[in-house]
Amino acid sequence: MPEVAVVLVVEDREDDVVVLRTAFRAAGVLNPVVWVRSGDEAITYMRGVGPYMNRSEFPLPRLILLDLKMSGLDGFDVISYVRSRLEFASIAIIVLTSSTDMKDVQRAYDLGASSFIVRETEFSDMVTLSKLLKEYWLGLNNTIEARRQSRQESDA
Repeated sequence: MPEVAVVLVVEDREDDVVVLRTAFRAAGVLNPVVWVRSGDEAITYMRGVGPYMNRSEFPLPRLILLDLKMSGLDGFDVISYVRSRLEFASIAIIVLTSSTDMKDVQRAYDLGASSFIVRETEFSDMVTLSKLLKEYWLGLNNTIEARRQSRQESDA
């Protein structure tokens, strides 16, 4: 079921997360959203250690919404880490940032980002974006669950 797929939001600004959660509600995105404030915390979450040790409480996400510019480990570091691990290969990484620098766009794609989106300033645009995320990345894009299931079957 697409509604149970977890969305991991990696964003250091709480106000951006509030806007995103509000836009999700307005767009009917019912998925659980887990928010982490840094690249370091995102990697801790993905590794399932520390406060994120319990995978039933903190399952792997189906979608990561990722800011690039953060102190400590940045979004590029998170993309590099996630893409270096085979067990995370099917997780979509959507860069959601205010950067319009083409070097950032190219670097994010080179590292393995699934998509690069410049954050909208108008709330109605964020609602539209949320609907698109729901329809495509959490709905139509079935390869994620198919790859995860086939990997689990081959491990059995």
